[in-house]
Amino acid sequence: MSVLEGEGRSAGRSDGRRRRRWLADERQRIVAETFEPGASVSIVARRHDLNANMLFTWRREAKQAAARMLEAPATFVAAEIAREPSSAASATSSALGRMEIAFPGGERVIVGADVDAAALARVIKVVLRR
Repeated sequence: MSVLEGEGRSAGRSDGRRRRRWLADERQRIVAETFEPGASVSIVARRHDLNANMLFTWRREAKQAAARMLEAPATFVAAEIAREPSSAASATSSALGRMEIAFPGGERVIVGADVDAAALARVIKVVLRR
């Protein structure tokens, strides 16, 4: 079989390599590695057998997507403020300042008053995607 008949080579490439397809979660994980303290984009790219220019493109796309999400109009869910039952009056001080978020699907997120707003926003986005 000759090279022209497709001897294991992918169309459009003369070096015999196939174009690799990356899943969205793989891209996100690799891009996240580049934002860790002390990380080098070129080292992360080499570790994943990826061209550094492609990784820079993915980083730029991730930043643009994050900016679009911040510009999107806020959506609100119904909230109910309720008093704790009287038996909770003896609760420990760690329960004070606690916030519980109940989602329409029945999911609940309970956080303390010292929760990081960015981390909470990421958790809420994940819950809402389900």
